[in-house]
Amino acid sequence: MVRSLRARRRRRRLRSVALIGIDGSGKTTQAHQLADALVAAGRPATYHRNAGGRRWLGRIAQRLGRPDAQRLVGRDGLLAVESVLRWLAIALALISCLVTGRTAVMDRYSACQYASIRAHGGHRWERLARAGYRVFPQPQVTFLLSLDPAEAYRRIERRGTDHETLGWLTAADTAYRALPEYPTFILVDAGRPADEVSKQIRHHLADWFGADEAAAGLPLTTGERENQPESLKSA
Repeated sequence: MVRSLRARRRRRRLRSVALIGIDGSGKTTQAHQLADALVAAGRPATYHRNAGGRRWLGRIAQRLGRPDAQRLVGRDGLLAVESVLRWLAIALALISCLVTGRTAVMDRYSACQYASIRAHGGHRWERLARAGYRVFPQPQVTFLLSLDPAEAYRRIERRGTDHETLGWLTAADTAYRALPEYPTFILVDAGRPADEVSKQIRHHLADWFGADEAAAGLPLTTGERENQPESLKSA
């Protein structure tokens, strides 16, 4: 009975997976690796970076002599631009995968926008954002890459391509954990080495990867198991 249930899950198409979390948690690296692993396992997939343009606006702000994007367009302006650009990116990603039949591996999704709005203190914008993003289906699996904000700050400083304050990272981490969707997220310990994080993610997707990949996954911790959706706990 259990085997037949797993077989049915493996036959079901994995339409979309989202990786979310604070800056520096490794979303982009893990999303790229997951897309590559799915392709290698015979399940065509495409990586999609659903950015909100905050880094891009920040670079423009610095060129114009402003310290960051918020100082350039204001908090409300930043949240409006970010919400629209991320909405467009997600829409294009979903349309692309609907047409091609490939799995959409989402580097950021709607929850990232809700968390950004909360971290910026623009709570009145969240209702508008949710109304606009409601047209998008929820990913079959959403991974929240959990990382201590202080470590995320150190990683960002080491890569040297952008800058975030520790205060912002802490606020964003708190915002993710306060979202009503939080109980549906699968928590992944992003503080481990990148290859171990990848194994954690593949373990949770074992029904789509098959027995060999499942065996390669790391054992789940008690906390990770408690945060699994019911559909995956029996796997």
